[in-house]
Amino acid sequence: MEEHIFIDQTKLIKQVRNYAEKISLTNAKTTAMFKNAIIDTISNTVEVQDDRVFIATGDIPAMWLRDSTFQVLPYLSISEDIPDLKGLIHGVINQQLDYVNHDPYANAFNKTASGAHFNPDYSNVRISDLVWERKFEIDSLCAPLLLAVRLYEDTGYAQHFTDYFWQTVDLIVDTFIKEQHHEHSEYFFERDVGPASDTLSNAGRGTRIGYTGMVWSGFRPSDDACKYGYFVPGNMMIVTVIEHLLKIMKEQRIDDEALSTKMNRLANEVRSGIERYGVVELSDGVRMFAYEVDGLGNYNLMDDANVPSLLAIPFIGYTDERDAVYVNTRKFILSSNNPYYYQGTILSGIGSPHTPQNYVWPIALAMEGLTTSDLNLITAKLNVISQTDANTNQCHEGIDVNNPDKQVERMNEKQVLEWFNNPESGLLGDDINDF
Repeated sequence: MEEHIFIDQTKLIKQVRNYAEKISLTNAKTTAMFKNAIIDTISNTVEVQDDRVFIATGDIPAMWLRDSTFQVLPYLSISEDIPDLKGLIHGVINQQLDYVNHDPYANAFNKTASGAHFNPDYSNVRISDLVWERKFEIDSLCAPLLLAVRLYEDTGYAQHFTDYFWQTVDLIVDTFIKEQHHEHSEYFFERDVGPASDTLSNAGRGTRIGYTGMVWSGFRPSDDACKYGYFVPGNMMIVTVIEHLLKIMKEQRIDDEALSTKMNRLANEVRSGIERYGVVELSDGVRMFAYEVDGLGNYNLMDDANVPSLLAIPFIGYTDERDAVYVNTRKFILSSNNPYYYQGTILSGIGSPHTPQNYVWPIALAMEGLTTSDLNLITAKLNVISQTDANTNQCHEGIDVNNPDKQVERMNEKQVLEWFNNPESGLLGDDINDF
């Protein structure tokens, strides 16, 4: 039975503001940026609707399952000082569960059934008025589970583990099991406007794949189409959230043998698939994780700034920063070997095919710090982020490696089309077909 919660947003904003005033980070600039960010999210993107919390992604009036998780995840670190934040995060989870039950194949949703969509989409079912976009991204289904796990493990809060929650877990697991055999799935996705990365090839079903035990994903966390159908970091996320939920089921005495059996089998099959197909041995004998594979011998060696990523593997919890394969992977993706690693006169880091060349994403700089125990590196990344904000006290989506005053946000449809028609995009002609 679902338990009602009360969320006083006005009170929370005041509590967060008072907390932020006491914080001092590496320097005045970093401190100012932190204070602005932690107050801005709860003030300007959060909308409380009874015991549901809608979180706009910021630049688009829709709620992404993945983005909303990572927008509120930092608040867990201060929930001991502000206990009411646990209720806020519970409200976010409630909203996410409603969306998943509405359509487990959608990645982003409207606040109400307004009929607003990013673009006309074609799929195996009519895209509902509540759905903003129906791109199947396995990390989108993992994200609410990650938030639920972290809320419990970080704070001890367990009120969100209702029958409704476990029913939703069951739906997610069944969806993943179906997409282990995508060739039998009804799902397809096509879009006849915009760049090639905004639609799936092969009549909306994606490139050909072989069975691996992993779960197929149509799109990456960037919302760009996968080059190969098995997105490795997303499958790592499946393993970790499922394994943590199995542990929680025992601790909370959740007696559902059918569900736990399915979960165990799924986690084991996905992990085996990652280890067999997701690890690539290079010509010099070095083993590293691939970004995507197809189970037919093809793989994609790269990394994208968006989380989950290869860089974020320790953050996801699949392995730790000392793991030999991760160490090799990290060295590869933080170098020119990664086609989306950009180096300039001001900064260097990982960007994305979602934005122009030579734009590093602060989210990737932050993840470099979040996946190391090296305090000097952590401090350095914080300073780079704060010093390249174009004097806005905000993180932008991408930063020009040679000119921090040139920054980009998530592009709307018109901007995407203009970029792809611009020779400076570096993605004209045959390159577009790489997506």
